[in-house]
Amino acid sequence: MILAIDVCNEVGSIALLDGTRLIDERRLESPDGFGHVLFDAIQQMLDAHGASLPDITLYAVATGPGSFTGVRVGLTAAKGLAYASGKPLAGVTNLEALASLGTGALRAPVFDARRGDVYAAVYDDALRMVVPPVVCPLADFPIGEAARIDAGPLLAAAVGRLAAARGGVHPAAVEATYVRPSDAELLSTSS
Repeated sequence: MILAIDVCNEVGSIALLDGTRLIDERRLESPDGFGHVLFDAIQQMLDAHGASLPDITLYAVATGPGSFTGVRVGLTAAKGLAYASGKPLAGVTNLEALASLGTGALRAPVFDARRGDVYAAVYDDALRMVVPPVVCPLADFPIGEAARIDAGPLLAAAVGRLAAARGGVHPAAVEATYVRPSDAELLSTSS
């Protein structure tokens, strides 16, 4: 079984999969952040299916881009669960997960990055990156012939399916995909 987590943006989700077959995907909303609701939501989903953490053979997590706090909460939770259980972890960017839901030879996943910007990239139909992730105004992004895919709120199942296809690694090897510097980094360089 795979437990997938995506809490990188305003609306998150968790999913439970048996290989690539979706068992359950649940929407998570928490205006105060996901740190205080994530583990209860995971436990409730597992309980609803008569499963427990020892049944999980692979953890999957969305690595961003998105909210810095959300990315860190998701990564920390997934790494902690994987470390504690001795199981592998797969990291998948939200952009790649969104691209996996599209069709066409070229796919341009796009989602709101706030401040008038979007996070965007272009992937081919084998999910190979053609244009690396960027943050910029939509009008400045070179979508070209790619089919634009706008983000919907639930991506944990897509993250889990990609993880099932590629397998996991040691949790320490999974890193965040921020794309945009943090506000603290921006302030320190402008001083």
